[in-house]
Amino acid sequence: MRIAFATCIVDAMLPRAAQATVSMLERLGHEVVFPRAQACCGQLPENSGYFDDAVPVVANHVRAFEAEEYDVAVAPSGSCVASVQHEHPMIARRAGDTALEERAVAVGKKTCELSELLVDVLGVTNVRE
Repeated sequence: MRIAFATCIVDAMLPRAAQATVSMLERLGHEVVFPRAQACCGQLPENSGYFDDAVPVVANHVRAFEAEEYDVAVAPSGSCVASVQHEHPMIARRAGDTALEERAVAVGKKTCELSELLVDVLGVTNVRE
C-alpha cells in the first residue's frame, strides 16, 4: 500500500515519533510518501477561530494531498485527522467555496489516524508480529 504521511507538528515536537511511524509502516511492507507541498493542516487557526485565515492553509493541504498518488494518508495525531476530516470542509463551506469543500471531503475520506490505519485498514492485531 502507498501511504502518504501527513505531518508538521510531529516533525517539530516529536521527530523520533515520526521516524518510528515511517519505520513501522515500511517494516509492514508499505511505501511511505511525503507530499512535498504539505505544511500545517490548518488546525491552529481553525481551533483559534481564525476561520478566514485558515482558508489558504486548508486549500494548500488539499492541493498537496491531491497532487500525490497514495491509497491512504496517515497522521500520528488524532486531532490533526479530525481537523482534516471535519474542520476543513467547514472552513471551505464558511468561505463559500463549494469546490474546495468537496475536495476537502475527498481528502478527509482518505485520511486516518495511525492506530485507525493499523487496526481498521491494515488489520494489524499483534504488534509483535
